[in-house]
Amino acid sequence: MFTTASAAFAQDVMGQLQNSSREEMEAARAAFVMLLLSVCENAIALRGLSRPAAKDVRRVLSESLTSFIPSILQSSSQIATRLELFRTETLASFEPVDKNKKEVPNMEIDDLESSMALDSIVIPELPISNSRAGLYIYLNASLVGRPLIDDAVLFSYLQNRYQGDIQSTTIDLILASFDVLANAVFRNEGQKTGHLLRSYLINKLPLLLATLADSMFAPLTPQYCITEALAQVDTNAFPTLSAMFDDTNNNNTFTDSVRQEFCFACCLHGLIPESSIENLLGEITYQSLPQDGRQAKETLVERCIADPERIQDLVREIDNMDGNVGAVCQALIEMISRLCAEKETMSLKLLCSQLAKKPLSLDVMLLFGKPVEILHPLCEVLDNWRYDEDQGEYQPVYEEFGAILLLVLAFVHRYSLTAVDLGLRSPDSFVAKLLNQGQLSRPLDELTDAEKVHLDGWIQGLFDTETGGLGDDLMSSCPPQDFYLLVPTLFQNIMLALDAKYLADESLKTGVEYLVDTFLLPSLVVAITYMSNQLWTETRPDQKAVITILQLILLNKKGSDEAQTMLSAVLNIVAKPLEHSLRSYQRQDPKCQEIEPLLAAIKDNIRLSRRTAGAGHNELEAWAGTANGGLAASVRHTIQSFAQWSLHPTINMMPTSYTHRQILAAHRILGAGRLLNIILDEVKQQMDTSSCSIMYDVATALICAPDATNVDPPAVMSLLVDPSNPSVVPQTRISLRDALKSEAEDFKTIQKSDPALAEHVVRLYRRVETQLMMPQPGETMLQGGLDLDLDENAAAALAAAQGDAMVTSDGNLSLNLGSAGGDMALAGGVDPGGGLDFGTDDDIFGSLGAGGSGADLLEGWDGMDLS
Repeated sequence: MFTTASAAFAQDVMGQLQNSSREEMEAARAAFVMLLLSVCENAIALRGLSRPAAKDVRRVLSESLTSFIPSILQSSSQIATRLELFRTETLASFEPVDKNKKEVPNMEIDDLESSMALDSIVIPELPISNSRAGLYIYLNASLVGRPLIDDAVLFSYLQNRYQGDIQSTTIDLILASFDVLANAVFRNEGQKTGHLLRSYLINKLPLLLATLADSMFAPLTPQYCITEALAQVDTNAFPTLSAMFDDTNNNNTFTDSVRQEFCFACCLHGLIPESSIENLLGEITYQSLPQDGRQAKETLVERCIADPERIQDLVREIDNMDGNVGAVCQALIEMISRLCAEKETMSLKLLCSQLAKKPLSLDVMLLFGKPVEILHPLCEVLDNWRYDEDQGEYQPVYEEFGAILLLVLAFVHRYSLTAVDLGLRSPDSFVAKLLNQGQLSRPLDELTDAEKVHLDGWIQGLFDTETGGLGDDLMSSCPPQDFYLLVPTLFQNIMLALDAKYLADESLKTGVEYLVDTFLLPSLVVAITYMSNQLWTETRPDQKAVITILQLILLNKKGSDEAQTMLSAVLNIVAKPLEHSLRSYQRQDPKCQEIEPLLAAIKDNIRLSRRTAGAGHNELEAWAGTANGGLAASVRHTIQSFAQWSLHPTINMMPTSYTHRQILAAHRILGAGRLLNIILDEVKQQMDTSSCSIMYDVATALICAPDATNVDPPAVMSLLVDPSNPSVVPQTRISLRDALKSEAEDFKTIQKSDPALAEHVVRLYRRVETQLMMPQPGETMLQGGLDLDLDENAAAALAAAQGDAMVTSDGNLSLNLGSAGGDMALAGGVDPGGGLDFGTDDDIFGSLGAGGSGADLLEGWDGMDLS
């Protein structure tokens, strides 16, 4: 329990968990550690553990200690050492000697020695070079699929990469952001990519720069960094205002005016004065700051509470390029949470239906919030939906429920989210069931009696014109959750009836007209997904029925404007997988003339369909067709291009043409091991120091780059997942980082056959681990001093437990341990809890980590700010 909790708190970089919960966990863990040590060193307990009958107990205890000890290694190093000795020596000595397996007990010790040898091996250092390609690669990866711009993770990466050099950090971040947008435009990535990257550059980047500016000290200013960066931005890709009116210039809507809009957004956030914008751009501007000035989330939320119609205005403002979109998105996320808590389903229906119609807006929202923050409250509403006792009409209920569900499905299908990504604790929730089993039909003998009654009622209500259609009796007896879980089975029966000629064409048209009405339309996401899957299987007798139903839905568009708009939102979700299924069916029957009209009907929706990080078939064919090696050769060529660009960067030079989809495709097809070998081989090819240093940076960036297709579930979910249902936690693939770690741990073997490669592996491993090291709670990033960031309650608790602390006049932290006993370890940068070390022999900096004393680590700091 403590291991799981510690891991969650350590990864909670956004502070989603309450400080009070963190303090309670730390206090409980400190007490538990003392109890655990006492038990492990108690003579009676040891006698009991030594008995042959305690074999299973010893095994479980050893496994638990293996995972628990690392969580206290930095905060209580001496106790961790004593527990490790107990595990590896005392417990191991109780095991009976098996002559046939006499080497087995030494395996853990051998692993420990290998790890220690890895840390202690001496290799020649190379100068660190932060190439222009490095941050360009990282941002490309962060924005290629689901946006992964997590502020805390990004700032940690920047701090580790630039070692606190704020000037270089700021200039390189601006340059890389412009490079990423220019690259997407010249690669013809299209609207679905260009809109996100442009919004990132204008709405997100200034906020990041404002945070960096807090760490700047005179004479360094944000204006200087912005000026230096813009001087290096390619004016061919981002033309000046006068160049935009040049007939010979190939203008692009995603780069026109970007320099100007970026400058005004920076001005909005106080980074540069408005009077300096024309000097920065070198010409007169015709833009101005937003009329209402800089917006704040709190103000926008207050306005929405006072006037709910303001929420609809906020949805429209997501598309703005004025620097205020961050506050708008955060306000919308806050309003979703509030409306869900207050069960304001009518307002939620309007908000969700409006967002679901704008898939590009979902990309922008994820620049400022995580999926679990947006979707978990909505899932709670859907899971706990109940009819009111005085419910009059039931069709409006289905309409509200469907609109909320449509937004959840839009996010899920667009970014391949799982139930765990949505913060769902149990697979028994309605949304979890729909995501896990919603595309599967069930045989009639597996349905409950109630489900059979509901299925029969929906079939008669939709297709039996004599019964008078759908009525309140059916919907009142069948809650919307039950209906959506029955949709695949319902369509399976429709297809079978149509194929067996039991369903007349006129009856089918009547039923489809109901399904394309607003109160049932969201169910078509599930239905079309199910039918698409049926087209993949050859010689299925009901495939003709699928084509017939799709024709009625896609080609004979009827209904109100609202229904047509909602149908378009549904097609935005399913268009891409439906296209693949239709083309698969077309290959089975090349003479079929019915497919092309269906493909034409969803053509516009395909452009806005799921923005996954998966490569298209055209890209894969191009990479696979690379001479002398196919996909592997194309990856080598890309890596070499990065090195050449970084070796000879010039003003107005286009960045290396790149999409991180290539690396993700190579990862999936070639595997992490082979892709890593390609990267290492390119590092080995560089002989001179300058190019080798740049190649190391390129290789490090490729390995550190976030993977939108292989994201770990939210850290807080590790506390919520039901241990009895481990299947709800998705399994991730082995990452490049893991593959590199495995190679590094095997360096002794590599060294015997290829000493140079072993050296490269260890050096690259250390650089990757350094750049990906996350600060623990309490450590500041990109700051000149150490800010323990304790609120009043935490500071009081700390003082009560460990004595008084005060900041002296010279800026140093003075500690009076009083009579509390023990030492306090200032381990904010390493210890997940940043907490108390009860070891009586450690000095005050004993837990700051290996590789130097506390004085070494604090050298150059101006002191500690105990805020």
